Order: sequence, then structure tokens, then C-alpha cells
Amino acid sequence: MTQLSDIHSGSFSSREGVEKGIKMVNAQKSDLVVFTGDLVNNQASEMDPWIPYFAKLKAAYGKYSVLGNHDYGDYIKWNTEADKHINLERLKEVHKEIGFSLLLNEAVPIYKDGQKISLIGVENWGKGGFHKYGDLDKATSTVAPDDFKILLSHDPSHWEAVTLAHQNHIHLTLAGHTHGAQFGLELFGFKWSPIKYIYKQWAGLYEKFGKFLYVNRGFGFLGLRGRVGIWPEITVITLKTANTAI
Repeated sequence: MTQLSDIHSGSFSSREGVEKGIKMVNAQKSDLVVFTGDLVNNQASEMDPWIPYFAKLKAAYGKYSVLGNHDYGDYIKWNTEADKHINLERLKEVHKEIGFSLLLNEAVPIYKDGQKISLIGVENWGKGGFHKYGDLDKATSTVAPDDFKILLSHDPSHWEAVTLAHQNHIHLTLAGHTHGAQFGLELFGFKWSPIKYIYKQWAGLYEKFGKFLYVNRGFGFLGLRGRVGIWPEITVITLKTANTAI
């Protein structure tokens, strides 16, 4: 499975860089490609020049996505609420045009070699002043308790605030959102970024109570035009069946 997050197409300036990233994803030959939100900065039209590129992403068992906080158009002024609604509906269509199944507080079963994974996607839910569109109860309402569950949830603060204590055991959560602040230091296993003072889980793998969270550092950028010490990320995750000793 390959994870992308925080594409932020409105900030793109290099066709070659985008093509390089897409080729890297396809080179993994992953069964699944998942995207954990923030396709644009503010407006669906930001993706228009890039639709043909991201439509080239391939995965034998499907491509799935969720929305991030920037995807709702909450950070710019619209002439009317109807315009804002039209923008969001257009963005949902863009997900279809690039071949992604957008999960809006829902789950889908993924079958391979006689085994099943429940892939769950929630709308954006963030601590503090961020909107809380996500509904994990609704998203897991059709999921069997003994399923292996992977949750796509854009904002990692959702993990500690909601997911860890949820009645459904979510084995693995995939998130993004922080970008690792696009500034920091990662060297010989040490990692630091000022974003750690806002988000306890801000980049890489975390574990509590046998539940795991992976926070992707992001594909694109926002604000700071580039990155210092925190590089763009394409995450490749291999799931293996655990052997039980008798």
C-alpha cells in the first residue's frame, strides 16, 4: 500500500517534480494507493492542470481518498454559500476524474487471497479551531468487529482525541496534515520540528495500546515555498500476517 498526503496542487510550480513523484508511486506496484487529504489549497480549480498527471496513478486493488481541512474551501471568502458548496462538489468530482474513490465517513472491504481488510475513511476532524466533519461512528457502522481496520483520517489529532478510545479497534490510522512544518531536522533516527509543540504525533510511526498511527510528511507544500530538512514523502506500507505461536 502506498500513501500520499497533502498534495496542495495550488502550490505546484514544477511539472517535472510532479511527474517524478507519480512515477515513484507507480514504481512501487502497490496493491492500494491511498490519499489522506488536502488535494488543493482552497479551490477545486487548482487541480485542473494536474488531473491528467494524477490520473496516471495505478493500483491493482483501487485508489481511495479522504478530504483534508483545506479541501472544504473554509479559508477564503466566497461570494455566496452556494459558491462554496459548488466548489466542494466539484472537488469531489475531481477525485473521481483522477480515479480515486472518496470515502466520506464510510468504509469499503478490500479482499485479497481470501483475506479481508476494512478500509475506513472519515472527513476532516481536527482539534482546536478546526472543523469536525468526521464521524467515526458512522464510518464504522458497517464494519465487523473482528475485521482488520485501516483508517484514513487527515488530521493526526483525531487519533488521540477519538480513535484510540473508540469502541472499534482501529489497527492502523494513516494521516498527514502537519507537513512536518516543512522545516526541521531528521538525522540518524533523531527528528525535530517546531510542529512538535502543536502536534504530539507529527511525522512517522506512533503506537499506543497496540494501535498504530502513521503521519505522512506530505507530497506538496503550503506557505513556505519549499522544505528545509523535512523532505516530501511517499509512504510505502507492507502488511504481513502475524504468526501465532502455539
